[in-house]
Amino acid sequence: MRVHSTQSDQHRQKVVIETSTPKITIDKIKNDDADSKKATSLSVWKDKIVPYIKLARWDRPIGIHLLYWPCSWSIALASLSGTVPLTTSLQTAGLFLIGAGVMRGAGCTINDLWDKDVDARVERTKDRPLVSGEITHRQAIKFLALQLSLGLAVLLQLNCYSVVLGASSMILVITYPLAKRFTNYPQIVLGAAFNWGALLGYSAIAGHIVTEICLPLYVSGIAWTVLYDTIYAHQDKEDDARIGMKSTALTFGQYNKPALTSALAISLTGLIMAGQAAGLAPPYYIGLAMYAGHAGRQIYTLNMDNPEDCAKKFKSNSTVGLIILLGILGGGYQQYVENRQKHRGKEDLSITRSCFFS
Repeated sequence: MRVHSTQSDQHRQKVVIETSTPKITIDKIKNDDADSKKATSLSVWKDKIVPYIKLARWDRPIGIHLLYWPCSWSIALASLSGTVPLTTSLQTAGLFLIGAGVMRGAGCTINDLWDKDVDARVERTKDRPLVSGEITHRQAIKFLALQLSLGLAVLLQLNCYSVVLGASSMILVITYPLAKRFTNYPQIVLGAAFNWGALLGYSAIAGHIVTEICLPLYVSGIAWTVLYDTIYAHQDKEDDARIGMKSTALTFGQYNKPALTSALAISLTGLIMAGQAAGLAPPYYIGLAMYAGHAGRQIYTLNMDNPEDCAKKFKSNSTVGLIILLGILGGGYQQYVENRQKHRGKEDLSITRSCFFS
């Protein structure tokens, strides 16, 4: 009986060993395959995708915000007439947000294509994908073509007036990177490009621009851009001076803070004129007072020789864009409600439809 028992135990032990060992091996192979796939995915993301994200600056969304806010102001002002439903205004705002993301990326790609040699000589930009070789010149051009195609697809969703108006901004988008080589005020050229949405957003809703509203809004946006991008340019002023690049940070020199104060005054004046033309109520002007306080504090406390302080203050301007939008919404709310009651059921949505895909 003992022998039989021992043989049975040995047999059972042998079975366990023979059946469990392959299982352990299979599990190990599965784990190795999973780790290999994970490592491959991470490698593809890091080596193939991240460089393009960096080239378009999608990892730094502040530029998208600053490009989008003037669009949102203009859409909100155009919507006060109440001739389109709220859903149309929101859809248009969403479309412009996509467009801002795509076209800001395209602008950055164009900038890096023009400035590859310059970026290599500036401390802050020497690691950009085109400079480091992570992306070739040819790959960057293909990526730019893709972004411009997407931007065109967004633009073609708008009415014909807006398509022509939007397409005309490409001159500014393409030439801005060259401005720093030929003018002491490249931030004005940047402002002209970055705030085109102050015109385009209005026409997307109304089918045309109203000059007494849109032009002051546009000039105000340009002055605002000069303010925040001059602060931004102080990060590179030493390198720019060394290699011969121009900026308002260098041009204004010892008069930087008075010049920034003047830009703020111009911006506020344009916003006041636009608000008066649109018939906005007191909440809008409360928003402008908040903008003045925020920007005034930026200028007063700005340490122009501290890159970290300049970067922090530059990024805070996204808050300015939100403040102004909330001011428009608060100052125009009652007007919008009354106008919607008048036009409800009488909307002519053909104005907002694409002249290509409607």
